Amino acid sequence: MEEFDYELPRSAIAQSPAPERDASRLLVLYRESGEVEEAIFRDLPKFLKEGDVLALNDTKVIKARLFGKKESGGKCEVFLLKDLGEGKWEALLRPSRRLKPGSEIIVGEVKLRVLERKENGTKVIAFPEGSDPHKIMERYGQLPLPPYIREKPEDPERYQTVFSRTPGSTAASTAALHFTERLIQELKEKGVRIVYFTLHMGLGSFRPIRSENVEDHQLPPEFYVMPEETAQEINLAKKERRRVIACGTGAVRTIEGCANEEGLVRSGYGWTDLFITPGYRFKVIDGMITNFHLPRSSHLVLVCAFAGREKVLEAYREALKRGFRFLSFGDAMLII
Repeated sequence: MEEFDYELPRSAIAQSPAPERDASRLLVLYRESGEVEEAIFRDLPKFLKEGDVLALNDTKVIKARLFGKKESGGKCEVFLLKDLGEGKWEALLRPSRRLKPGSEIIVGEVKLRVLERKENGTKVIAFPEGSDPHKIMERYGQLPLPPYIREKPEDPERYQTVFSRTPGSTAASTAALHFTERLIQELKEKGVRIVYFTLHMGLGSFRPIRSENVEDHQLPPEFYVMPEETAQEINLAKKERRRVIACGTGAVRTIEGCANEEGLVRSGYGWTDLFITPGYRFKVIDGMITNFHLPRSSHLVLVCAFAGREKVLEAYREALKRGFRFLSFGDAMLII
């Protein structure tokens, strides 16, 4: 993992989004040469061609952080991770040790019950029978910002994309936060074909890789939906030798995970835990839009697998030198 480490000054971590979404800076990395070019995100149409397919994740971040009290009156926190059905959710609890199976958590007027502890340290909790967990989240919850962001944004919608419509994520598709409706329209007018899919992202977005060897790391499974029309549009582009550009590392994993060995993308839904590491043979993706990622993270490993470790880390060094802002609310990178 030390091969995917770099020094990230705290001052380079963006604490708030750019005043306008598409006013973020854009570092363009050319895969073949390793050369970089600086632009503004709203310049994106200059770098995409007529006929390119741009894949965007329409997931919506849910208010997955709930603050409540234990039966004893002490404060506690519930971070919902995964809907297990029938009112049960996998969650991270704090303080975890004191919230044992059988205990209750009071959130507003609602009582949650802790059912069991899983091997990975998470807990299974149950909402009251007959209740709607999403309505309870909407009423009492907060958006689960990454731990390195210390201030809440003035407008919570800035942690949602302008095209978010399918609730389920506990982490935003940060590469897509830079898009505006105006920019999407401009890309369409140029002849870029925009398609949507859904990937509900979770804890894997925040956790660094702790194993010494990259291959020993496992990503938590994440739920995806690949619509038939999106799969058809991507397959037609590949057949006609047009580029497929994925927005976000989650988009890369979803599309590649839905492809067979011949690169044919299949529609459907399910769970994916595809972890892309250097040496992986990309079957579909020709370019990607991404933000600047944490050292030793699965996102950085994927970007290095796509564009080459040395080229990517050199681009990161250049970005730091030029004052680019890193991580979720930071600037963007286009790799073509």
